[in-house]
Amino acid sequence: MSSDANGSSYTVSGITCGGCVGKVEAAVGKLAGVDGVRIELATGRMDVFGAGDDALIQATVEQLGYRIAKG
Repeated sequence: MSSDANGSSYTVSGITCGGCVGKVEAAVGKLAGVDGVRIELATGRMDVFGAGDDALIQATVEQLGYRIAKG
């Protein structure tokens, strides 16, 4: 994960369509401290903006059935 004052980056595996992107963005976007989420479908890169809790972000994505790694 890369982190700075504006957020963090992750790699999410298993996202195969726009529906998957929307589902993950909506769930992570509802977490406390998260100001926004952007996922690139082609690369699986997820940028989370704000000060969301890393462990909670990862647990949320995993509960949806996807794999997530920092960076």
